[in-house]
Amino acid sequence: METDRLIMRRWQESDREPFAAMNADPEVMEHFPALLTREQSDAMVDRIESAFDEHGYGLWALQVRATGEFIGFTGLAWQRFEAHFTPALEIGWRLTRSAWGHGYASEAARAALDHGFGPAGRDEIVSMTAVANLRSRAVMERLGMTRDPADDFEHPRVAVGDPARAAVLYRLSRDAWR
Repeated sequence: METDRLIMRRWQESDREPFAAMNADPEVMEHFPALLTREQSDAMVDRIESAFDEHGYGLWALQVRATGEFIGFTGLAWQRFEAHFTPALEIGWRLTRSAWGHGYASEAARAALDHGFGPAGRDEIVSMTAVANLRSRAVMERLGMTRDPADDFEHPRVAVGDPARAAVLYRLSRDAWR
């Protein structure tokens, strides 16, 4: 897929090194439980690619059209951990610091939502993040996603006591997207 400024594509071997560097950046990973090692980062790429093989969509690698630079990912991923709203298709993103503040996450997320509500045929897509992740929450709100505080939850895959455990849930329906 392409947007005005981005190419959204399957992952390439050359993406692994910059992705690992991004996952080891404390600012990028501020609202996640831990930094990722190179091995953990590579395993995540392998899981992302498996999801593409299974569903035909997933977390697309993002490349700036003008420069060819890899800047992270945006896309769709199934969440199946135990919670009141799962299983659910989630839209998510993670961008390198140099890509922050340019509107890339919102631009790519709009294309991913078009795919989720179009070819993937979903009626609802969710997004979640740590309560304190105001940047991601702002993207969710720009996309028209809404939050009901009654949906907020303790993320079961995050350790008790970790600030990232307290999570907010945003939702978007196909009708609202139209």
